[in-house]
Amino acid sequence: MASEKKDITERPGASTISSDSELEALAGSVNEKSLLRKLDLRLLPAVSILYLLSFLDRSNVANARIEGLTTSLGMTGNQYLTGLTLYFIGYVLFEIPCNIILKRTTPKFWLPTLTIAWGVVATLMGVTQNLAGFFVARFFLGVTESGLFPGVVYFLSMWYKRSERQYRISLFFSCASLAGAFGGILAWGIAHMRNVGGYQGWRWIFILEGLLTIVIAVAAYWFISNYPTTVSWLTDDERSFINARLRADSDATNDERFSWAEVWIACKDIKCWLYGLAFHTMSLPLYTLSLFLPTIIKDMGYTSAQSQLLTIPPYACATIFTVFWAVASEKYKLRAPFIITTSSLAIIGYIILLTNESPSKRPGVSYVGTFFAALGIYPSVALVLSWPAMNVSGQTKRATANAMQISIGNCGAVLGTQLYRPNTAPRYLLGHSFALGYLCMNIVVVSTLWWVLSRVNKQKTAILEQYPETKGFHDSEEDLKLGDRHPRWRFNV
Repeated sequence: MASEKKDITERPGASTISSDSELEALAGSVNEKSLLRKLDLRLLPAVSILYLLSFLDRSNVANARIEGLTTSLGMTGNQYLTGLTLYFIGYVLFEIPCNIILKRTTPKFWLPTLTIAWGVVATLMGVTQNLAGFFVARFFLGVTESGLFPGVVYFLSMWYKRSERQYRISLFFSCASLAGAFGGILAWGIAHMRNVGGYQGWRWIFILEGLLTIVIAVAAYWFISNYPTTVSWLTDDERSFINARLRADSDATNDERFSWAEVWIACKDIKCWLYGLAFHTMSLPLYTLSLFLPTIIKDMGYTSAQSQLLTIPPYACATIFTVFWAVASEKYKLRAPFIITTSSLAIIGYIILLTNESPSKRPGVSYVGTFFAALGIYPSVALVLSWPAMNVSGQTKRATANAMQISIGNCGAVLGTQLYRPNTAPRYLLGHSFALGYLCMNIVVVSTLWWVLSRVNKQKTAILEQYPETKGFHDSEEDLKLGDRHPRWRFNV
């Protein structure tokens, strides 16, 4: 930190960026609140639709399972679980490469292209005839979906100020739980198409939802935007205002080329690993819930059709609460305490599920447990995933950190796919116990990250007290390159 201070103070000739004066000059011609509403309407619905489709196509296998998938393909033992695992192996392996490609291309090209690719794979899952085909399709579905979430998080960080990103990312992520609600009602309806065209209901779930993805992905080439400097729907004043406000707040307007050195800096930063572990400890409960909830509910004694419909209320409540919790977190400018609170809520849910010895005799008790689990998991994940978007500065470093977080995090999902084994039904003690343990570890990791970020902030405060003449991190291009290592950069806790 001291070396950084020396580097800053010994460059008196550095060029100055007059962001504040630009903002003042443009304030009369641009209404900031109206501009933010314009950005929200242009950017958020587009990427949110893609993420809803992504989560729908990865989790509809849970709906297909109770409609006869495993029986039709002759799956025995834990072969279904192996297929789920292969998805996350492909996802983890291609996470960082996909974000590097995004950095070297454009969102308008890369995000729709990825969506078309996974839409094709998702559709092909509906016509697979054997176990090997199912395994291959699940692996490549993971490969093709791997770049969307970290890519969108990076994309939004190039449009919004740090203080504005959490709400937008949480709103975007709420489509995960919304996909669960949609998936249940869609699967219930599509399942009635059994024997249409000689296809079983589970095949139509994959085919129709995959084709929907392809159609919307083609349209996405027209409705996905690039970055503020190139879009045509901004006026010159609006574009200048966005650039000025971002320049005063973060690195979003810095003309930074891809650098392997910045990738390495991210890999050496303990905070980036802690962001990854924070998601790792949430991804296991997140994906086990989304992939096994229909089966868990069916094993309470309900029919397949009832189970599809009963997945809707927990997901719908989780969607609403995720948005509310993000707004509350942003209001109080705190992340860690809010994550710890909702993770504790999920812990209560799994305790209820574990202590109910007869789910089929007392299904209402276990069903309440699923509500607590969903209400705790989805808000926590949304806040965890928005953390590095606010705290990591340096475009390449942030893109790498986002990809690292998802890659490290989804290793937890890989493990989770092997836990809900058929021979542990209906209580699923193994799966529920792991989810409970991971949620407890999440509280430990988030508390550690909270301490680390607070400690670094205090160190920076001490430096500024010793060197009060230190310039703002955006006052010169050279200072801006320091990113979150600059003494005036404050981490959100």
